[in-house]
This record gives sequence, C-alpha cells and structure tokens, in this order.
Amino acid sequence: MQKVRGVGGLFFKCQDPEKLASWYKEFLGFNLEGPNYGMFNPHEAQEHDRTVWSTFDEDSDYFAPSDQPFMFNFIVDDVTAMMDQVLKGGATQVSEIVNESYGDFGWFLDPMGFKVELWSPKSFTEE
Repeated sequence: MQKVRGVGGLFFKCQDPEKLASWYKEFLGFNLEGPNYGMFNPHEAQEHDRTVWSTFDEDSDYFAPSDQPFMFNFIVDDVTAMMDQVLKGGATQVSEIVNESYGDFGWFLDPMGFKVELWSPKSFTEE
C-alpha cells in the first residue's frame, strides 16, 4: 500500500501572486526559484519537525478571522522572533503566542488575509 509521506506543496489563489511570494521571501525567508514559487529543503528539517494533516468541521472557527477554508502551518526556530519579523512586513497578529509541551505557536494574517500558524517544535515522546 502506498502512503503519503508529508506535504508536497501548498497551492492557493490570491490577488497578486508575485507580490505575496516576494513578501514571504522577505519576511519568512522563503527561497524563491521563480517569481511566485519556491521549494523547502528537507535537509534543513530538524529532529522534532513534523508535518500534520488534519481535517476540521466546516463550521470550525479555528481559521478565523480569515474566511479562507484553509490555513498554513510553518515550522520555525523562534515563534516570537518570526512574529516580530512578519509584523514589520505588514502582517496582523491574530492572538498571543501560546506555549505548549510540544511547541510554541503564533498566528497571523498575511497581507492578503491568509491565516498562518507558526510552530516551533519541542522534544516530545510519541505515544
């Protein structure tokens, strides 16, 4: 049986793809290989990095205040530092940073209204 091994891409529509890609390059450090796309290097992943796949009820407010039916989650080294960085670029912080036993989380809306979750993983034991 074949199995999915991780996220192969994040594809979404927006009003100005090149402008938003440039914003992600400048304020989140994305490596762009073209005017509106890039790739993540799996060799930069760290021991506790995980890719989570999850469905949500259609009436969930977890993606609020965005009205988009999806949300991005990006693994970062330091949620607070990254949040400061994206706020300087015009992002809007959605809530306070939360510290959980398995990592720190922060949320913002990018300049085009997509909700982004930042995650800095901590060591944890899988059940």
